Parts: sequence; structure tokens; C-alpha cells
Amino acid sequence: MKFGLLMELQTPKPWNPESELNSWHNGLEQLEVADRVGFDFLWQVEHHFLEEYSHSSASESFLAAASQRTKRMRLGSGVTLLPPPINHPARVAERVAALDLLSRGRAEFGSGESSSFSELDAFQVSRAEKRAMWHEALGVICRMMVEEPFRGHEGKYIQFPPRNVIPKPIQKPHPPLWVACSRQETIVMAARMGIGALTFGFLSASDAQKWTRDYYATLETCTPIGYAINPNVGFLSGFMCHHDGATARKLSAENGTFFGYCFRHYYVDGFHRPAQTDLWTAFRNTPFPELIRIVGGDSGAPSCVGTPDEIRKVLLDYEAAGVDQINFIAQAGKLKHEDICESLELFGKTIIPEFKERDEKHCRDKNERLEPIIEAGMKRRVEAPVPESYKDYAFAAGGENIKHFAYDPAKERKQA
Repeated sequence: MKFGLLMELQTPKPWNPESELNSWHNGLEQLEVADRVGFDFLWQVEHHFLEEYSHSSASESFLAAASQRTKRMRLGSGVTLLPPPINHPARVAERVAALDLLSRGRAEFGSGESSSFSELDAFQVSRAEKRAMWHEALGVICRMMVEEPFRGHEGKYIQFPPRNVIPKPIQKPHPPLWVACSRQETIVMAARMGIGALTFGFLSASDAQKWTRDYYATLETCTPIGYAINPNVGFLSGFMCHHDGATARKLSAENGTFFGYCFRHYYVDGFHRPAQTDLWTAFRNTPFPELIRIVGGDSGAPSCVGTPDEIRKVLLDYEAAGVDQINFIAQAGKLKHEDICESLELFGKTIIPEFKERDEKHCRDKNERLEPIIEAGMKRRVEAPVPESYKDYAFAAGGENIKHFAYDPAKERKQA
């Protein structure tokens, strides 16, 4: 089983001129620690306008900086929002490839639709059509990273002419594909498409085992949307590792609950006035029993909060359930930067080595078991049709209202 971090860059009020500066730079320092002690993944979210909850609106910039501050961690968008009004497919393909170059082949491409009214309404994305937008965009982006040149696309949401989309990623055919999942049916959809599932719900080991089992059962009949299959499932957990369990729980309790409080505010029943609503003050003024009711109480999923021995027991249950990856929320609320770094250090020293040793054998066995399934799945992959406009396509530098004309290499050489 592998370990990752999910970073939101939470920045609770009250703010000062350096609040966001500290959030971003502390996040990078935390990554340096995590990379050094053996964490495997970073998943950097993309959220827009979700004040206090997440200030990671330009995740591609953070990931680029992370690529220069880390040496071995896989760096993933967790996730890039693909509806074209939010991110144009060509720009996504360029950014994913650029990250792969900067990180020397450590990029992971996670994608999703968004379910926040704050984001969908601002970018004028139809809630009824966002899944279809995501699906069309993902297929186009994969082609853009592979085809030389990209042959063009004429779809419902995307119309794009032939262009050679550059740069191309180091990883061939492209970085591993993932999708954000919050429900069991999305897990099955991910498997059906041959992509990894990043689950952003907190599940018990027994529930995670059911979701994982469903994923791998469905994967056996997948039709890949990309040019490679990424057979992996990752789950989410709270996190705080300390030599004293009571201290770990105290540090985590308020800040972890604030994470859930913000999620509820933006995704369920909050009422928000941009730049005026103060979530931290409202949170602190709410009695704890009421907070537990608002956040949803005990999900039945044990968090990785406590001593190394306590956390190890939780992780052993997930490992036995066949989970591929656990991703921790290490930074939440007003947890101190120093406490987060010490927690990561302790976890890396006391827990990671034993799991890493077993994971190497697990990966070898898993690859051998899935080899025929992946081979059969790739044979089912359907190539996108070539648009009629692609044949003999070229473009004139000045436009001249001409888009399609016969390509004449001799003329091109003469003009050069």
C-alpha cells in the first residue's frame, strides 16, 4: 500500500497580508519533508472561490513548484476540472505534459467535473451536462498528448482544429489517468474506463474493501478511454501522528472538524457572501455537539490519528482490504506548520518502511495478475474517428479565411 497527501491549502480567517503566502510556502515545505521520509504521492486540488476551505485555485503552479522541491514523489492533479468553460482541453494537455517534463516523469493526471455551485455557476457549467463535458474532454486530452499532430475534434462541447499540441510528456503514452470518485457508482465508472479511482470520501476498511472489489471486478471488462490502463484505487483519511495519542487527537479534533464544516458549507447547505462570510468565526461559535451534527457525526471510518502503533493498526486493516493507496489530509484548519512537519517525520520514520517493503511484492504480484486483463482491455479500446477536415490540412499564417487546402511540401520549403 502506498501513501499520499491531499493538499487543499486551507487558509482560515482572519487573514493578514501574508496568510496566503504562508499557506503556499508552508505547503511546499511540508512536501519536502514528505518526499524525504518516503511518501509516494501528492494530490493537489483545483478549487475556485472556496474561501478558507481551499486556496488552491492554480494547482498547476503549485505542482510546478513542487516538482523543483521534491525528488521522488509522484505529483498529481487531484483533480483538474475538465468542463471546457473552466479549463480548455488543449491547455490541460499542455500543462500535464509540462509538469511531466519539469518533474522528469513524475506526473499523474487526475480529473473531475466539480460539484460545487460556487464553481459551476461562475463558469456557467450546466450541472446536467458536466459529466458529458468531462468525458468528452478527457478523451480529447489523451489524444492531444499522444497524436502528432492532434487530428482535430468536432464534438458537442469541443471543436478544435488539427494542431501539434506541445510539449509532449516524457511518460508514454501519457501520465497515468485518475478520476475523482465520491460514490460507488463512480468507482465502477472509473474501472469501466480503465482509469484509477481517487475516492474523496472517508470509508471504513470494510467499505473500502467492497468498493475495491467492485472496481477490480469491473476492470476485467473495461474499454479504456486512454492509451494505457491505470488499475489503482486510493482512499482518503484524516491524519496526525504523535508519540502521545491524546495530543494527536487534540490537535486533529478541532481542525479536522473544521475541514468537514467547510465542506458542508460549500457543498450541502451553506449560505455564502463572497469576501464577507467568516467560516472560522462561525465554526468557533458553534457548540461542539452541534458541529458534530452539522458535519455528520461518525462516518464509521477510523482516521489515521494517534500514535504510530494506533495508526499502524488502522492501516493494516486497509492493507488487508486490498486498498492500493491511502491519502492523508495533513493540513487542515489552523494546524501549526511545525506540528504537521513533525507528524510527517514521525510517520515516515516509524510506519512507512514496513509497508513499503510489502508493497514492492504486492505490486509485482498485482502486475502479474492483471497483465492478461490489461492486455485484453487494450484490445477493446476504440480509436477516435478522424475528422474529414484533417486530410491535407494546413493553415496560413495570415489567416486569409482559408482553413483547409492541399499540403504542398515544395511550397512550404520555398516560403521558408
